Amino acid sequence: MTRTREICLRKHPAGSLGVDDFEIVERELAAPDKGEVQVRNLWMSVDPVTRLRMNRNDDQNIAPPAFALGDVLDGGAVGEVIASRDPAFAIGDLVQSWLGWREAFNAPASSLQKLDPGGLPPQSFLGAAGATGLVGYVGLVHVGRPKDGEVIFVSSAAGAVGLMVCQMAKAMGLKVIGSAGGPDKIALLREIGVDEVIDYKAAGDLTAALTAVASEGIDIYFDNVGGEHLEAAINAGRPSARIILCGAISAYNGSEAPSGPRNLVLMIGKQMRMEGVTLLAQLDKMAESVPSRFLDIPR
Repeated sequence: MTRTREICLRKHPAGSLGVDDFEIVERELAAPDKGEVQVRNLWMSVDPVTRLRMNRNDDQNIAPPAFALGDVLDGGAVGEVIASRDPAFAIGDLVQSWLGWREAFNAPASSLQKLDPGGLPPQSFLGAAGATGLVGYVGLVHVGRPKDGEVIFVSSAAGAVGLMVCQMAKAMGLKVIGSAGGPDKIALLREIGVDEVIDYKAAGDLTAALTAVASEGIDIYFDNVGGEHLEAAINAGRPSARIILCGAISAYNGSEAPSGPRNLVLMIGKQMRMEGVTLLAQLDKMAESVPSRFLDIPR
Protein backbone atom coordinates (compact mmCIF):
# COMPACT_ATOMS: atom_id res chain seq x y z
CA MET A 1 0.00 0.00 0.00
CA THR A 2 1.16 3.53 -0.83
CA ARG A 3 0.14 6.37 1.43
CA THR A 4 -0.86 9.61 -0.29
CA ARG A 5 -2.31 13.01 0.54
CA GLU A 6 -4.82 14.82 -1.67
CA ILE A 7 -6.16 18.37 -1.63
CA CYS A 8 -9.96 18.43 -1.80
CA LEU A 9 -12.49 21.23 -2.18
CA ARG A 10 -14.13 21.75 1.19
CA LYS A 11 -16.41 24.64 0.25
CA HIS A 12 -17.06 26.87 -2.72
CA PRO A 13 -14.98 30.05 -2.29
CA ALA A 14 -16.66 33.40 -1.81
CA GLY A 15 -14.30 35.97 -3.26
CA SER A 16 -10.59 35.43 -2.61
CA LEU A 17 -9.44 31.96 -1.64
CA GLY A 18 -8.79 30.99 1.96
CA VAL A 19 -7.28 27.93 3.62
CA ASP A 20 -10.73 26.94 4.91
CA ASP A 21 -11.84 26.34 1.32
CA PHE A 22 -9.62 23.24 1.17
CA GLU A 23 -9.01 20.04 3.05
CA ILE A 24 -6.04 17.68 2.98
CA VAL A 25 -7.19 14.05 2.93
CA GLU A 26 -4.89 11.08 3.55
CA ARG A 27 -5.57 7.85 1.68
CA GLU A 28 -4.03 4.44 1.10
CA LEU A 29 -3.44 3.42 -2.51
CA ALA A 30 -3.64 -0.25 -3.39
CA ALA A 31 -1.34 -1.73 -6.01
CA PRO A 32 -2.38 -0.80 -9.55
CA ASP A 33 -4.70 -3.12 -11.44
CA LYS A 34 -3.83 -4.62 -14.82
CA GLY A 35 -3.43 -1.83 -17.38
CA GLU A 36 -2.85 0.76 -14.65
CA VAL A 37 0.20 2.70 -13.52
CA GLN A 38 1.01 4.12 -10.09
CA VAL A 39 2.65 7.54 -10.14
CA ARG A 40 4.24 9.73 -7.48
CA ASN A 41 3.94 13.38 -8.48
CA LEU A 42 7.08 15.50 -8.52
CA TRP A 43 5.66 18.77 -9.81
CA MET A 44 2.17 20.19 -10.21
CA SER A 45 0.76 23.30 -11.85
CA VAL A 46 -1.53 25.80 -10.11
CA ASP A 47 -3.46 27.53 -12.87
CA PRO A 48 -6.02 30.37 -12.89
CA VAL A 49 -8.59 28.10 -14.54
CA THR A 50 -8.54 25.93 -11.41
CA ARG A 51 -9.90 28.88 -9.46
CA LEU A 52 -12.69 29.28 -12.00
CA ARG A 53 -13.68 25.64 -11.60
CA MET A 54 -14.06 26.10 -7.83
CA ASN A 55 -17.07 28.37 -8.30
CA ARG A 56 -20.48 27.05 -7.36
CA ASN A 57 -21.92 27.27 -10.87
CA ASP A 58 -20.09 26.01 -13.92
CA ASP A 59 -21.51 28.32 -16.57
CA GLN A 60 -18.24 29.57 -18.07
CA ASN A 61 -17.85 26.63 -20.47
CA ILE A 62 -14.11 27.14 -20.86
CA ALA A 63 -12.68 24.28 -18.83
CA PRO A 64 -13.42 20.77 -17.52
CA PRO A 65 -16.49 20.66 -15.25
CA ALA A 66 -16.63 22.57 -11.98
CA PHE A 67 -15.52 20.75 -8.84
CA ALA A 68 -18.14 19.36 -6.50
CA LEU A 69 -17.62 19.61 -2.77
CA GLY A 70 -15.27 16.86 -1.65
CA ASP A 71 -13.68 16.43 -5.07
CA VAL A 72 -9.93 16.13 -5.31
CA LEU A 73 -8.65 19.12 -7.23
CA ASP A 74 -6.72 18.41 -10.40
CA GLY A 75 -4.34 20.07 -12.79
CA GLY A 76 -1.23 19.48 -14.81
CA ALA A 77 1.45 17.36 -13.16
CA VAL A 78 4.76 15.66 -13.84
CA GLY A 79 5.46 12.49 -11.91
CA GLU A 80 7.55 9.33 -11.73
CA VAL A 81 6.22 5.81 -12.21
CA ILE A 82 6.62 3.82 -9.00
CA ALA A 83 4.63 0.71 -10.03
CA SER A 84 3.30 -0.45 -13.38
CA ARG A 85 1.03 -3.15 -14.75
CA ASP A 86 1.21 -1.90 -18.30
CA PRO A 87 4.10 -2.90 -20.59
CA ALA A 88 4.38 0.64 -22.02
CA PHE A 89 5.53 2.07 -18.67
CA ALA A 90 8.46 1.07 -16.48
CA ILE A 91 9.38 2.08 -12.95
CA GLY A 92 11.32 5.33 -13.11
CA ASP A 93 9.61 6.67 -16.24
CA LEU A 94 8.61 10.33 -16.13
CA VAL A 95 4.99 10.99 -17.11
CA GLN A 96 2.64 13.91 -17.58
CA SER A 97 -0.95 13.81 -16.40
CA TRP A 98 -3.89 16.01 -15.42
CA LEU A 99 -3.83 14.50 -11.93
CA GLY A 100 -2.05 17.09 -9.85
CA TRP A 101 -3.04 18.19 -6.33
CA ARG A 102 -2.21 14.74 -4.95
CA GLU A 103 1.04 13.07 -3.96
CA ALA A 104 0.40 9.76 -5.71
CA PHE A 105 -2.31 8.05 -7.71
CA ASN A 106 -3.30 5.02 -9.79
CA ALA A 107 -4.52 5.69 -13.32
CA PRO A 108 -5.10 3.85 -16.60
CA ALA A 109 -1.98 3.93 -18.74
CA SER A 110 -4.01 5.57 -21.50
CA SER A 111 -4.44 8.71 -19.33
CA LEU A 112 -0.69 9.27 -19.02
CA GLN A 113 1.85 10.68 -21.44
CA LYS A 114 5.41 9.43 -21.21
CA LEU A 115 7.79 12.35 -20.94
CA ASP A 116 11.18 12.63 -22.62
CA PRO A 117 12.57 15.94 -21.30
CA GLY A 118 15.17 16.20 -24.06
CA GLY A 119 17.52 18.12 -21.78
CA LEU A 120 14.84 20.45 -20.39
CA PRO A 121 13.96 20.45 -16.67
CA PRO A 122 10.91 18.19 -16.21
CA GLN A 123 8.94 21.00 -14.55
CA SER A 124 9.26 23.11 -17.72
CA PHE A 125 6.63 20.82 -19.27
CA LEU A 126 4.13 22.46 -16.94
CA GLY A 127 5.20 25.86 -18.20
CA ALA A 128 7.13 27.03 -21.25
CA ALA A 129 7.29 23.59 -22.88
CA GLY A 130 3.83 22.53 -21.76
CA ALA A 131 0.31 23.90 -21.48
CA THR A 132 1.40 27.44 -20.67
CA GLY A 133 3.62 27.68 -23.71
CA LEU A 134 1.10 25.89 -25.91
CA VAL A 135 -1.80 28.23 -25.14
CA GLY A 136 0.41 31.27 -25.59
CA TYR A 137 1.82 29.92 -28.85
CA VAL A 138 -1.53 28.93 -30.36
CA GLY A 139 -3.20 32.15 -29.31
CA LEU A 140 -0.44 34.36 -30.66
CA VAL A 141 0.40 32.45 -33.85
CA HIS A 142 -2.92 30.93 -34.94
CA VAL A 143 -5.33 33.59 -33.65
CA GLY A 144 -3.19 36.72 -33.51
CA ARG A 145 -1.45 36.06 -36.85
CA PRO A 146 1.34 38.49 -36.05
CA LYS A 147 3.36 40.37 -38.65
CA ASP A 148 6.84 41.78 -38.20
CA GLY A 149 6.73 45.32 -36.80
CA GLU A 150 3.22 45.13 -35.37
CA VAL A 151 2.33 46.26 -31.84
CA ILE A 152 0.97 43.81 -29.28
CA PHE A 153 -0.48 44.57 -25.86
CA VAL A 154 -0.36 41.75 -23.26
CA SER A 155 -2.27 41.87 -19.98
CA SER A 156 -1.07 39.93 -16.95
CA ALA A 157 2.21 40.05 -18.82
CA ALA A 158 4.21 38.83 -15.82
CA GLY A 159 1.93 35.81 -15.40
CA ALA A 160 2.70 32.33 -16.69
CA VAL A 161 1.09 32.71 -20.13
CA GLY A 162 1.84 36.42 -20.42
CA LEU A 163 5.58 35.90 -19.97
CA MET A 164 5.59 33.33 -22.76
CA VAL A 165 3.62 35.56 -25.12
CA CYS A 166 5.86 38.56 -24.50
CA GLN A 167 9.01 36.60 -25.29
CA MET A 168 7.54 34.89 -28.35
CA ALA A 169 6.25 38.20 -29.67
CA LYS A 170 9.68 39.78 -29.28
CA ALA A 171 11.21 36.86 -31.17
CA MET A 172 8.73 37.50 -33.99
CA GLY A 173 9.75 41.12 -34.33
CA LEU A 174 6.77 42.77 -32.62
CA LYS A 175 6.78 45.81 -30.36
CA VAL A 176 5.56 44.48 -27.02
CA ILE A 177 3.60 46.43 -24.42
CA GLY A 178 3.01 44.58 -21.17
CA SER A 179 0.72 45.34 -18.24
CA ALA A 180 1.36 44.02 -14.74
CA GLY A 181 0.80 45.09 -11.15
CA GLY A 182 3.62 46.26 -8.88
CA PRO A 183 7.31 47.17 -9.20
CA ASP A 184 8.67 43.61 -8.98
CA LYS A 185 6.59 42.44 -11.95
CA ILE A 186 7.39 45.58 -13.91
CA ALA A 187 11.12 44.97 -13.32
CA LEU A 188 10.73 41.39 -14.56
CA LEU A 189 9.08 42.55 -17.78
CA ARG A 190 11.89 45.01 -18.42
CA GLU A 191 14.42 42.26 -17.74
CA ILE A 192 12.98 40.02 -20.49
CA GLY A 193 12.98 42.88 -23.00
CA VAL A 194 9.38 44.13 -23.05
CA ASP A 195 9.45 47.45 -24.91
CA GLU A 196 6.89 49.36 -22.85
CA VAL A 197 5.45 48.47 -19.45
CA ILE A 198 2.35 49.66 -17.61
CA ASP A 199 1.87 49.24 -13.87
CA TYR A 200 -1.92 49.09 -13.96
CA LYS A 201 -2.14 49.43 -10.18
CA ALA A 202 -0.44 52.84 -10.38
CA ALA A 203 -1.70 53.95 -13.79
CA GLY A 204 -5.16 55.23 -12.83
CA ASP A 205 -6.73 55.61 -16.28
CA LEU A 206 -5.60 52.47 -18.10
CA THR A 207 -6.79 53.66 -21.51
CA ALA A 208 -4.75 56.84 -21.12
CA ALA A 209 -1.71 54.86 -19.99
CA LEU A 210 -1.96 52.54 -22.99
CA THR A 211 -2.45 55.42 -25.41
CA ALA A 212 0.65 57.13 -24.00
CA VAL A 213 2.90 54.21 -24.96
CA ALA A 214 1.01 53.22 -28.13
CA SER A 215 0.08 56.56 -29.64
CA GLU A 216 -0.65 54.96 -33.04
CA GLY A 217 -2.66 52.10 -31.55
CA ILE A 218 -2.18 48.35 -31.19
CA ASP A 219 -2.55 45.53 -33.71
CA ILE A 220 -2.94 42.59 -31.29
CA TYR A 221 -4.22 42.28 -27.75
CA PHE A 222 -3.54 39.09 -25.79
CA ASP A 223 -6.15 39.14 -23.03
CA ASN A 224 -5.58 37.28 -19.77
CA VAL A 225 -7.57 39.70 -17.63
CA GLY A 226 -10.77 41.02 -19.23
CA GLY A 227 -12.58 43.97 -17.70
CA GLU A 228 -10.84 47.34 -17.86
CA HIS A 229 -7.90 45.92 -19.81
CA LEU A 230 -10.14 44.60 -22.57
CA GLU A 231 -11.94 47.93 -22.78
CA ALA A 232 -8.64 49.81 -23.03
CA ALA A 233 -7.43 47.47 -25.78
CA ILE A 234 -10.59 48.01 -27.84
CA ASN A 235 -10.13 51.77 -27.51
CA ALA A 236 -6.51 51.50 -28.66
CA GLY A 237 -7.10 48.93 -31.40
CA ARG A 238 -6.12 49.83 -34.94
CA PRO A 239 -8.31 48.87 -37.91
CA SER A 240 -8.32 45.06 -38.31
CA ALA A 241 -6.76 44.55 -34.87
CA ARG A 242 -7.03 41.05 -33.39
CA ILE A 243 -7.99 40.22 -29.80
CA ILE A 244 -7.06 36.84 -28.31
CA LEU A 245 -9.25 35.89 -25.35
CA CYS A 246 -7.30 33.56 -23.05
CA GLY A 247 -8.51 34.49 -19.57
CA ALA A 248 -10.52 36.93 -17.49
CA ILE A 249 -8.86 36.78 -14.10
CA SER A 250 -10.22 40.17 -13.07
CA ALA A 251 -13.60 38.44 -12.61
CA TYR A 252 -12.63 35.07 -11.13
CA ASN A 253 -13.05 36.11 -7.49
CA GLY A 254 -16.19 38.16 -8.10
CA SER A 255 -19.51 37.16 -6.60
CA GLU A 256 -21.48 38.93 -9.33
CA ALA A 257 -21.24 38.82 -13.10
CA PRO A 258 -18.83 41.53 -14.31
CA SER A 259 -20.06 44.35 -16.50
CA GLY A 260 -18.98 43.82 -20.08
CA PRO A 261 -16.73 46.22 -22.01
CA ARG A 262 -18.77 49.35 -22.71
CA ASN A 263 -17.15 50.02 -26.08
CA LEU A 264 -17.73 46.86 -28.12
CA VAL A 265 -19.41 48.96 -30.79
CA LEU A 266 -15.97 50.35 -31.71
CA MET A 267 -15.03 46.91 -33.00
CA ILE A 268 -17.55 47.23 -35.81
CA GLY A 269 -16.12 50.33 -37.41
CA LYS A 270 -12.56 49.18 -36.83
CA GLN A 271 -13.37 45.73 -38.24
CA MET A 272 -11.61 44.13 -35.30
CA ARG A 273 -11.72 40.39 -34.62
CA MET A 274 -12.02 38.68 -31.23
CA GLU A 275 -11.48 34.94 -30.72
CA GLY A 276 -11.09 32.69 -27.70
CA VAL A 277 -8.38 30.08 -27.18
CA THR A 278 -8.49 27.15 -24.74
CA LEU A 279 -6.01 24.41 -23.99
CA LEU A 280 -8.25 21.38 -24.51
CA ALA A 281 -9.21 22.54 -28.00
CA GLN A 282 -5.59 22.95 -29.04
CA LEU A 283 -3.90 19.74 -27.89
CA ASP A 284 -3.50 18.63 -31.51
CA LYS A 285 -0.99 21.46 -31.94
CA MET A 286 1.21 20.30 -29.05
CA ALA A 287 3.78 18.69 -31.35
CA GLU A 288 4.05 21.94 -33.28
CA SER A 289 5.06 23.95 -30.25
CA VAL A 290 6.81 21.51 -27.88
CA PRO A 291 9.64 21.17 -27.37
CA SER A 292 12.00 21.77 -30.32
CA ARG A 293 9.83 24.05 -32.44
CA PHE A 294 8.85 26.02 -29.39
CA LEU A 295 12.48 27.14 -29.20
CA ASP A 296 12.50 28.16 -32.90
CA ILE A 297 9.26 30.09 -33.22
CA PRO A 298 7.89 30.42 -36.78
CA ARG A 299 7.31 33.92 -38.08
